[in-house]
Amino acid sequence: MKGVARLIFPLLLVLICVVNGQRRVRPPKKRPTPPPSEPVEPTELPPPLPPGPPSVFPDCPRECMCPPDFPSALYCDSRNLRKVPFIPSRIHYVYLQNNFIDKLSEESFKNATDLRWINLDNNRIETVNNRVLEKLDRLVFLYMEKNNLKEVPSYLPPNLEQLRLSRNRIRKIPENAFNKLDHLLLLDLHHNELNDGNIKKNTFRGLKNLMQLNLAHNRLHKMPPGVPKAIHQLFLDENQIDNIPSNYFKDFSNLAFIRLNSNKLSDKGLPKNSFNLTNLLVLHLAHNNLTNIPLISTKLEHLYLNDNSIEKINGTQICPTSLSSLHESSSDLENVPRLRYLRLDGNQLKPPIPLDLMMCFRLLQSVVF
Repeated sequence: MKGVARLIFPLLLVLICVVNGQRRVRPPKKRPTPPPSEPVEPTELPPPLPPGPPSVFPDCPRECMCPPDFPSALYCDSRNLRKVPFIPSRIHYVYLQNNFIDKLSEESFKNATDLRWINLDNNRIETVNNRVLEKLDRLVFLYMEKNNLKEVPSYLPPNLEQLRLSRNRIRKIPENAFNKLDHLLLLDLHHNELNDGNIKKNTFRGLKNLMQLNLAHNRLHKMPPGVPKAIHQLFLDENQIDNIPSNYFKDFSNLAFIRLNSNKLSDKGLPKNSFNLTNLLVLHLAHNNLTNIPLISTKLEHLYLNDNSIEKINGTQICPTSLSSLHESSSDLENVPRLRYLRLDGNQLKPPIPLDLMMCFRLLQSVVF
């Protein structure tokens, strides 16, 4: 028995040592330190495109392209840019459309005093630093469509010929904003938030040579006051205009093209000779509330009256020349009304087309009835 005890005792010691070893707390293994994460831009915008190959021009920004065969142009469009790069002094044309630029830095433009053309369409610009534009005396074209502007920029360059500010959120035009723009030919403000209170009698003062004014898709209930008399084209579609003041167009000797589609015009809101203008060639009055065809001049060539409430046509009444005088000079087409295209679909008219209408407008090439 003693012999057995001598054999068992060493085995017990071995088991106790093993159990104690298993219960011993082992120090935790050190985890490798993760590399520092790259800073995340606080925006959901896509990352800027990587720089392109070196240019033949050492001053060309790497994020843009400077074509060797067009050394005065700088192409920085559609590159996910957040800011305007530094523009070299030799550049006349800069293309910055389709980016994510939210402001214009004075530093970017400080040497670009010879710029003629800037395209900033489809960005996120909310305001424009006055010091940026006031130094660009030679700028002729400024395109800033589809941005987040809430007012027309001040201190616009005096030699501008085209100013395109459509599809913004403009609801304010600063006083004297256009006063020095004697050379401006085109002003595009369509698809904004302008109302009657934003356009004053002197708002367009200074635009002595303006040829085209686009105020379509705004919030106007009245015809805008103070429109320059030299204008050739006036766009007022998609507003809430319900009447035209008597003699509103009286002194518009060059006006050839008027668009008033999709307003609230009715017969009551149209004085008798509203559109009997000497040089008017194209008149759009579709999608209104008219029940009669307004009087037109002998020189009008295109008339759009579709989608109104017209029930009948009296060709004798709307003819700008008496039918009797037309019969007397039946072979002389020089004196007949010049209307060539007439659209009347979407009304309450029933065929056939009245004979007196065709007798008056002998040059008609197309009538949509």
